[in-house]
Formats: sequence, structure tokens, C-alpha cells
Amino acid sequence: MKPTDDCRADVGPRDPEVLEARKAAILNAVVTEYIRSAQPVGSQHLVDAPGVAVSSATVRADMAALERDGYLTQPHTSAGRVPTDKGYRFFVDHLAGPAMLDPVGRQQVRRFFAHAHGEIESMLERTSGLLADLTDCTAMVVGPSHESTPIRSIQLVGLAPRVALLVVVLADGSVRKQSVDLANDADDQRLAEVARILAGHCLGHPLAGVDRDHQASGDPETDEVLAVCLGALTALGAGDGPDQLFVGGSSRMAAAFDAVDTVRSVLTILEQQLVVVTLLRDVLDRGLSVAIGSEHGVEPLASCALVVMPISVDGMEAGTIGLLGPTRMNYPQALAAARIVGDRLGDRLSEVSR
Repeated sequence: MKPTDDCRADVGPRDPEVLEARKAAILNAVVTEYIRSAQPVGSQHLVDAPGVAVSSATVRADMAALERDGYLTQPHTSAGRVPTDKGYRFFVDHLAGPAMLDPVGRQQVRRFFAHAHGEIESMLERTSGLLADLTDCTAMVVGPSHESTPIRSIQLVGLAPRVALLVVVLADGSVRKQSVDLANDADDQRLAEVARILAGHCLGHPLAGVDRDHQASGDPETDEVLAVCLGALTALGAGDGPDQLFVGGSSRMAAAFDAVDTVRSVLTILEQQLVVVTLLRDVLDRGLSVAIGSEHGVEPLASCALVVMPISVDGMEAGTIGLLGPTRMNYPQALAAARIVGDRLGDRLSEVSR
């Protein structure tokens, strides 16, 4: 059965190092509290945490051991501890139970997809905004490739005596538009005839595979418009890259870090579409749903964590969802949001493509 509002994260290979139960409970409590407060966590905050129930002195001793083992670090001598990337990794790999999106978030997702209509690009862009709102992270949505998507319909609309708009609707619901300059005036009847010929020539074929050779209509002026429109279709196909990236909530990164240089580095990466798309794909190819700190291999994002989920349409991978935030992001919430939104988006794209 397909998961709905809950999920268990397939986050990747387990940490081979096993912690005893109490130390694991202390580490989980430190991560949870630090995610909530962004302040170093002292032993007094942990004595009543689930699975701990020991004295403050014992907690301090266990925290010191966790620090020696690389799970925690102490920013200042008198301060509490904060998790390291290794500590976050242990926390993520040992999440207890399915990650749940809160009721308000689930309602927000249902309401969004109940009204998610229109062009696919607009829906993907708004989906990135939804994810950013749900998680307070920067959200990235990589749309499905259109390279092999067949053409569903073609329209030719007159804008001026010698200018027309070519509108191409693909089977996945995406729309491509191209203005066409004509050598001579063309009335609505001629444009409709050209659109009819184009439909007979192109429907069912992918945009990138439109053949410019066609059977002449017998009318020189119609054939002249037809040749120009076929050239415009070829240009549309050539410019239709395999990946569309939509980014929502970029400004949230500014609030996530105190260091201006870190914010600048992260925003610079987000502006590079090829880098972002490659990064998301690489994380998935390595079998991960979460990459923390240096795990994703992009040095400017060393202070960040990345949650990635594939979008499936009719059982086939057709895009990717990514959430980028500081390493102290709320991992259970991010995983739950990515899963439920990815599932709903995949369902909607399946409906559009039928």
C-alpha cells in the first residue's frame, strides 16, 4: 500500500558503530533539543529525557564520552554540547517510528493539491513554495523531462497581421509557446489550416523529434506559414532541456546562518541550476535520502543538510524533491513533508499525463 501522511525514511546505510541504549537516548535528546532551541544543551536538560533517568553527573559523563567519540562537541568550555555531523547522522539513521507531518501540515498539503491545476511549470513552482512553508527550508523541485513526452495539441493564434503565437501542449500538461514572425499577412482561416496540418504531422511525436519535412498543402502561402511554424517547433524542441528546477524559500537560508559568507556561498550555489540538479541526483544515486555536512561533497554547503526524495509517476522516476537547510534542520519534519508532497505531486502528474 502506498504511504499517505506518514513515512519511514530510507536514509541510507546504518552507522556500524552501536551505542549503548542510554548514550543513544542522550544523543537523541541533545539533537532534538538543539534542533528546537539552537542553543548548546547542558546535562540538566537531559536528566528527564526518555530513556535517560539518571543523575546529572552520569549524564555529564556520558556526554563527555559522546564528545570523545565524535558525536558531540562543546563550543565553549562552560557551555553545553551541540551535535556534530556524526551525531546528526546517528540521529537520522535511528529515527524511531514513522516520520509524521503534523495535522496542520497534512491539511495544508490536502488543500494545496485539491486546487493545484493549470500549467505544470506553475504547479511545480508553487509546490516548491509549499515545501518551504512546511519545513522552513529552501525547497527545490526538479520537474520531469519533456524530451520524450508526446505532443497532445497545437494551436496557432494571430497576434498581429504578421505575428502569430504557436502554443504546444504536451501529454504531461506542460505548455510551450513561441511567437512566429510571418513574411505576409495571414488571416485566422489560414492559421487554423496551418494548425490542422501541424497537428496531423506532429501529434503523438515528442517535441524534440518533430520532422521539418512535410507534405505540401498545394497553397504556396499556407506552405510558407507552415515552414516557418515547423522551424519554430524545431527551435522549441532544441531549447527544451531535460531538467526544470524550481526553488522556493531561498531567503530562508539567510535566517538559518549568522555568518554572511556562509549565506552568500549557499545562495550562490542555489543560483547554479546544473550544480543543484546534479547534487540532488548524486545523493539519490548513492542510495541516500539525507546527506549531512560534507556527505554531499559540495564544500560551500558543508554547514547544510539535504533531504532528497524522488517523484514517481506511474512507477517511473519523473523528478526530484530536495530540501536544503542547516545541519540542525528538523529531520523528521523534513522527511515527512518531502515524502507526502512527493507522493501527492506524483499522483497529480500521473493524472495530467493521462
